[in-house]
Amino acid sequence: MIGRPRSLRPSGGTTRVRHTVLGTLAGVAALLATGVTAAPASAAPEPGVMAPSAQERALDFWTPQRMRAAAPLDVLSVDRSDVRASAPRKGKATVVAPSAPVSDVGPLAIPHGGGPWSGGGAVTKTAGRVFFTYQGRTASCSGNAVTSANKSTVITAGHCVKMQGAWHTNWVFVPGYHDGQRPYGTWAASKTLSTPQWTASEDINYDIGAAVVAPLDGKQLTDVVGGQGLAFNTGYNKPMYSFGFPAAAPYDGEKFIYCSGTTFRDFLLSSDHGLTCNMTGGSSGGPWFTQFDEATGSGLQSSVNSFKYNFLPNAMYGPYFGADAQNLYQSAQSS
Repeated sequence: MIGRPRSLRPSGGTTRVRHTVLGTLAGVAALLATGVTAAPASAAPEPGVMAPSAQERALDFWTPQRMRAAAPLDVLSVDRSDVRASAPRKGKATVVAPSAPVSDVGPLAIPHGGGPWSGGGAVTKTAGRVFFTYQGRTASCSGNAVTSANKSTVITAGHCVKMQGAWHTNWVFVPGYHDGQRPYGTWAASKTLSTPQWTASEDINYDIGAAVVAPLDGKQLTDVVGGQGLAFNTGYNKPMYSFGFPAAAPYDGEKFIYCSGTTFRDFLLSSDHGLTCNMTGGSSGGPWFTQFDEATGSGLQSSVNSFKYNFLPNAMYGPYFGADAQNLYQSAQSS
């Protein structure tokens, strides 16, 4: 199976960043697995936790100019040599209902290899761009607000919250972003987290992240934009829609882009879903939906944009939402 991504590079540049092997962060993995988030008052701040002062700095940091200049974080690029035996743990099929109703109406625009979404609906409010600081530079990904107990949970890719041993800083979520506009505000993360496997060793099969965002103007995130549902352990070979904000050529990050089609199980090295899709850097972390209803723009999130093989540029892959993805969701929504 695939292990660690081979390289990452800022889109539009020539710098190549080598991906180093990380030490095992057993304590963080245990916290994520059990959902325990409290730390003794005398302990160092937990990785991924942002103090209120850091949240305020993040909101001040992300000016319109910085957002426009943020480099899209590439979807992970994987080579055949990046191999490690790993497969997502399975569990009982579980569905979390969205805030908008799910329809049994069949897909209306499948297949589609990538283009602007013009269908409207709930997804244009729940999905958005993610901005953060990574290795001293400003960067962007995508994310999606989901139904949750704390009404504040965003699902994204693991590498959009932590990469190469460091948690990203100045992390914010902008739902409904388009053409430089922030119609529903900018939401600063109070905590970011990932699966134990991504946290410890950045295993590509578990490239799933989450953020808990702080209230904005006294309101919780999903009270403002709604929340999509989720589906765990529901199998492969499904009609799915993928969304994101690709910002590398031929895209510019200003438009909401989608792909659709019947997914296939990766027949090469990972245990991921695969989908024909030409989205580029900046789309990482964008949601994949099963049972997606174009009439309402709602569905069940079942994966995220994660990686592409170097030798298959028109196929996107997303991690299987199994038991560990479900545990991550539970940890996030209970934070």
